[in-house]
Amino acid sequence: MKKSKIILGVLAVLFIAITTTSKISKNKPANKKPLTMLTSEQIKVNKEKKQTYKKQQKKLHNLLHVYFEKAIKSGDIVGAGVSVVQGDSIIISDGFGKREINKTDIVNGETVFRLGSLSKGFAGVLAADLKYEGKISWDDKIVDYIPEFHFGSNKNTSEVKLAHILSHTSGTPYHSFTNLVEAGISVSSIAKRFNEVTPISLPGEVYSYQNAMFSLSQEVFKKATGNKITTTLANRFFKPLGMSTVSMDYNVLNKSNNVALPHVKRGKNWKSLPLTNKYYNAVAAGGINASSLDMAKWMRFLLGHNPEVMPKKAIEEVFHPFVALKGQSKYYQRWEGHIKSYYGFGWRIHEFKKEDSKKITKMWHHGGSVNNYRNEIAMFPEEDLGICVLLNGNSRLAKHVIPDVHKIVESVYKLSNTKDDEISNSYAAHLDFNNNPIYQ
Repeated sequence: MKKSKIILGVLAVLFIAITTTSKISKNKPANKKPLTMLTSEQIKVNKEKKQTYKKQQKKLHNLLHVYFEKAIKSGDIVGAGVSVVQGDSIIISDGFGKREINKTDIVNGETVFRLGSLSKGFAGVLAADLKYEGKISWDDKIVDYIPEFHFGSNKNTSEVKLAHILSHTSGTPYHSFTNLVEAGISVSSIAKRFNEVTPISLPGEVYSYQNAMFSLSQEVFKKATGNKITTTLANRFFKPLGMSTVSMDYNVLNKSNNVALPHVKRGKNWKSLPLTNKYYNAVAAGGINASSLDMAKWMRFLLGHNPEVMPKKAIEEVFHPFVALKGQSKYYQRWEGHIKSYYGFGWRIHEFKKEDSKKITKMWHHGGSVNNYRNEIAMFPEEDLGICVLLNGNSRLAKHVIPDVHKIVESVYKLSNTKDDEISNSYAAHLDFNNNPIYQ
């Protein structure tokens, strides 16, 4: 009897030991890599890289400070929100100048501006995201989503596709029904009135810039997702990317404590203007508000550094040239080295070539103005670089601020032969002897 009890006791102990060992092995992380210690040389290299990064960042900020302060002192701008992204790093997201001309509040990285037509880039990327998920197609017919839509003949109506309205090639006359958008009429109501407009071309043939026709895209997105564009943009991009100052509503903007008010030039002086509620009915065309910090996060995403939100390959579809932009009269067509311009889906695509190089480089770009704000955004995919400048006045500085800032960035990060004093004085090149701006 005693022997059997002893045997049972031993078996019980063995069972407990085996069970415990099994639990420990199950809880142990699989394929755990052994910790590796950095060598003193690696630590030294990392420290030097960090110091170099900080030194370059400080130098860039100082040069941008000189550039924008000259613009402020010359009376060309009131304030600016500026962001620069290189790789997955936000190098600069800051502000210069005042939020309101007669007050002391300064612009910083979280000061909110109205984006105007920079909003079109968000709509294009949203379309690409929905296409990637199989919810829509570039070839989807608008009339299939909006049965009340009628434009020209029945045949013409049936041939207007999503790709056409996102590329401004629907055949609609320049800025058709922008007046209705600015009057606050709903996009769904405007969609029913295109039977009043005579097409200037077949769909896909002619580029003609739009707000109303472009905004029909938000009705397509609503049918495809079951949600308003505001909800869809917030859930798919703004929340995952941590874009906390973004809004798409007049009341939210009006209640914000950190807003750059719009301004108008009266003679040599700036005067602040009230915020308006225009374009919040047409978010896809011009109804988004954001800070320079949020625009930095947006550019980092567009350059492909948040694949968990959207794959880079899917994003880049919006930057494929869809239609050539003719002529040489636009301000961006006069930028140094410019060869050609195209429009994709909510974005312009420019090609450049330097005189001493055979290589052609690209820029993804858009400008925007609304309620007397004036903004510019540009990305240089070959350099993994993004630049955004938000201005709270309709300043002509916007016509050359992108190449100017790009030159400054190059001087810091590309080992350019351009000297610091030449870069810091680059704004002076646009002034006459009386410090008045000169523009071509």
